[in-house]
Amino acid sequence: MRRIIYKLLFRAVLVLSVQQAWAKPLVIAHRGASGYLPEHTLEAAILAFAQGADFIEQDLVLSKDGVPVVLHDIHLESVTDVEQVFPDRHRPDGRFYALDFTLAELQQLHKHERTDSDNNQVFPSRYQGLSPFRIATFEQHIELIQQLNRQFNKQVGLYPEIKSPAWHRQQGVDISKIVLKVLRKHQLDSADSMVFIQCFDFAETKRIRNELGAKVKLIQLLADNSWHESSSDYDYLQSSPGLAEIAKVAQGIGPWVPQLFDLDKMQPTPLAANAKQNALLIHPYTFRVDELPPAMGADELLTILFDKVEVDGIFTDFTDVAVNYLYQKRLHEKDLHQQAQ
Repeated sequence: MRRIIYKLLFRAVLVLSVQQAWAKPLVIAHRGASGYLPEHTLEAAILAFAQGADFIEQDLVLSKDGVPVVLHDIHLESVTDVEQVFPDRHRPDGRFYALDFTLAELQQLHKHERTDSDNNQVFPSRYQGLSPFRIATFEQHIELIQQLNRQFNKQVGLYPEIKSPAWHRQQGVDISKIVLKVLRKHQLDSADSMVFIQCFDFAETKRIRNELGAKVKLIQLLADNSWHESSSDYDYLQSSPGLAEIAKVAQGIGPWVPQLFDLDKMQPTPLAANAKQNALLIHPYTFRVDELPPAMGADELLTILFDKVEVDGIFTDFTDVAVNYLYQKRLHEKDLHQQAQ
């Protein structure tokens, strides 16, 4: 069955290859094709590749034996059946931490669609089956994407995120150093590689560049201070002095969409213009067709991002929707150009 699925996906790559040539700015598959398959699985990465993604994201946390695995959280219970497989392995806070399990143990778990604290599916219309999707390592994702690139003569890139680096170091492990070791093993730590490393922790972004000597492109993610994503002051980082400081170590920013566009006033905030003054790329998160602003369609939001804010790329759970929008946009622009001649 899986072999048949792969063949169908490969055919889809051939159909979409022409469309992808038009699909600029970048379309970044947020946790893979997570609008259709459980996030961060190899299957979700394959589907994102087939749908025409320019980059595929991998959120990274460490296993007990120091292996970077592709998970959005340091916790396991919201996306796996860990509570059934290892019911007694939670910490005193009741949470199950990836760092407390070896890679072999993690790969015994089944991944499922993200659920909330009441065990309800966060996005009810998404994948509802119980197929045995598995946790994969960063290296497995690297190999998969490199092999698909080789077979289809494409240049789909990697977009790893260093998750909770300060927490990992408190636990006695240096996730950034380990991730860079993996990238260097595969000759990917270079400015011209098809790789962006992203992180919410600005102190860690600076450390990756200055202390760990990373050559790869870096993106500073921007959160809201109320989320307590890290000790970074995101209000400051969005200011002109903050953006200038980011530009010393990173190639771009990854803001939350509302930080770029005021939906009440229906106009861009100063963030994009200030970022461009500092020659920073802008890759906002997250475009979802099942989580749009009130009374706004998918095309309307994409038009705001690409035409009014003029972002350089977007993170999306729905790669196919963004790729098709950009393809149709470029076709329209081409028609207008031909009519003007």
